Amino acid sequence: QVQLAESGGRSVQAGGSLKLSCVVSGDIDNTCRMGWFRQAQGKDQEVVSIISREGRTTYIDDVKGRFTISQDNDRRAVYLQMDSLKIEDTAVYFCAADDCYTASWWAWGQGTRVTVSS
Repeated sequence: QVQLAESGGRSVQAGGSLKLSCVVSGDIDNTCRMGWFRQAQGKDQEVVSIISREGRTTYIDDVKGRFTISQDNDRRAVYLQMDSLKIEDTAVYFCAADDCYTASWWAWGQGTRVTVSS
């Protein structure tokens, strides 16, 4: 069982930066990827960025060049550095862990709210 706890969300002005953190506890042996997702009010949840066990990263086009995902060497924390924030980045951000065998996102944190204002 993997437990995830996000932190770092707050209100910030457009153009500013935030760093989200996700503390990972429990058995991560069967977790191959960690991801950051977000859900804006009235919209579907979307993946933002993913990092593999080996450190390979992917990003959605909207955040490429602005966001950076990283993880500690022991994979017990995952981060999302968010720069040049835009109003449309406003959302609740969730950390998630996948299952190596099914590739499904089966463990989720409670979310941390990011609000970007003009």
